[in-house]
Amino acid sequence: MTDLSDLPPARSGRRAPAWPGVPLLVALALWAYAVRHTDVSRLDDYGLVSALHPTFWAGLAVLTTGFWFTVRDARRPGAWSAAYVLGLLVMERATQAVLYPTPLYAWAWKHEAVIDHLLTAGGLQTADQVGDMAVYDQWPGFFAAQAALQRLLGVDSAAMFMAWWPLVSSLMLLLPLLLIYRTFTEDRRLIWTAVWLFYVANWVGQDYFSPQSVAYALHVGVLAVVLRRFGRSAVRRGRPRQAVWTVVITVMIVAIVISHQLTPGMLAVCLLALCLSRRYRDWVPLATTVVIFLAWCLTAALPFLSAAMPDMIRSIGDVGANVETGYGATPTGAGAIATSWAARLLSGSVLLLAAVGVLRQRVLRHRARPLLLVAAAPLPMFAASSYGSEMIFRVLLFMLPGAAFFAASALLPKVRTLAADAAEQEAGNRQATGSAKARRWGIGTWVPLAALLGGTLAFVPAYSGKDRINYFPPQEVALVRQLFDQAPEGSLVVAANRNYPDAYASYWNIDHYWFLDDARSHVDKIVRDPAATLADDMAGVERPARAYFLLTQGQLANSEMNGQLDEAQLDRIRTSVAASPRFRLVAENRAGWLYELKQPGGAER
Repeated sequence: MTDLSDLPPARSGRRAPAWPGVPLLVALALWAYAVRHTDVSRLDDYGLVSALHPTFWAGLAVLTTGFWFTVRDARRPGAWSAAYVLGLLVMERATQAVLYPTPLYAWAWKHEAVIDHLLTAGGLQTADQVGDMAVYDQWPGFFAAQAALQRLLGVDSAAMFMAWWPLVSSLMLLLPLLLIYRTFTEDRRLIWTAVWLFYVANWVGQDYFSPQSVAYALHVGVLAVVLRRFGRSAVRRGRPRQAVWTVVITVMIVAIVISHQLTPGMLAVCLLALCLSRRYRDWVPLATTVVIFLAWCLTAALPFLSAAMPDMIRSIGDVGANVETGYGATPTGAGAIATSWAARLLSGSVLLLAAVGVLRQRVLRHRARPLLLVAAAPLPMFAASSYGSEMIFRVLLFMLPGAAFFAASALLPKVRTLAADAAEQEAGNRQATGSAKARRWGIGTWVPLAALLGGTLAFVPAYSGKDRINYFPPQEVALVRQLFDQAPEGSLVVAANRNYPDAYASYWNIDHYWFLDDARSHVDKIVRDPAATLADDMAGVERPARAYFLLTQGQLANSEMNGQLDEAQLDRIRTSVAASPRFRLVAENRAGWLYELKQPGGAER
């Protein structure tokens, strides 16, 4: 079956004017003005949303409108659509890197600490040496690669470039996405609209400096190769080429398996789903993935899996709990709730559009059925695990390549076959074509544009609405680094939670204790009598090691917005510690406080 766009050929006798460059330049100019006039020094519960200068929103609206009227015109070269998508990535993924002087996300700082440990230790270590952080040594692919990159660039820390990682990891996805979509259609409108929707709907935040970001790009790359080179038509062209592509995907699969725990499982279920289609009955990719995955799990990753297996087995089949825990702590406050709903509505809208596209586009439903199977394949993972309260987000992430394609098809005219066009011409039915031209500027233009614009604007609160939690100002970074610069080996750092920069710094020789991870009864005890309870918890540290209590703005924001302890309770804890003769103030600034527990018989420093 050959699908055919209902637009005229891409190359027209008359050259299309270059007006698409005007909205693009205007949008980028508005963005540049916005970032120069946005103040992020005092973020509220709406994160970056309320801090952005209004010209940012105007630029995003101009960019989306320009993209829509460019991509739907077949006379426009595909380079214009690509330029708009790159503009979208700049506005979506580079804004935070430009605005914030320090990298976002406590998890990114954690990964920077793992790389530092790898460079310091000079090799992998066991749980006896580094405790539960040994799990990162059992999946070291990403960290080893970043350590090599850090040495190659000659920088002291990955923090020098990890703020730009969301943009880099998003660009890594562009080529495999284009290859996947071009496998099922040559309609540039559908291809680029699907790419746009993919990036807009990918608010989950797994593009930060993490093993998941690289493993996901490799996952999409493996699917692109399999969909293009392992179908029946590709196999018939010759086995030598097939052997080459088998080697290519094997290298990518190895990189995925040694870097991330979940992605190999997701890849396996996607490849298994493809095997259900007659076009992709080649079992080599699936067998390769399963064999390499099992080999790694039964060797290098066995220590972690042995300890985690009981909990993993208990969660199998408990779909309700796995989905319910997907939202983690309860969002508290108008900003956190609005952000949560913006994310849910954005995801729900894209999935609803995908369902409409599947029902409406009969030709694509047949031709792109493998992509539909790939989109549905991650759903059974709900029954496998909660994956640390994040399975619902990961399932959405792995569904997106297929969901975005069919969502884009819902916004565009129906795709027809050559046979259908021929039958229409033989019947002399020209009225439909005339009606289509008459509707060129009607509801078929403005309703899809409104949907595209709404989704693009909703991405901002969904993606950056929690920046009050995720952003650590330079003062907070300086305070934490002062702590770790002076803490002797064997010291203990106590904090409310782990939401602060360098929370895992020197984790191989300094202990950490986050009291909000404790049972609620003990947290209540700390709230009732903070200084005495914390001092008792910290009393086991012996010289020359020391015990520190750290409270920062990042911890306060995380606790408040996730419904743990409110500002008054946390302030009570800090005030009690400050007034206690058992603690000594070491350092403070606008972003936090650092106290040291006085040791019996110790001299003041």
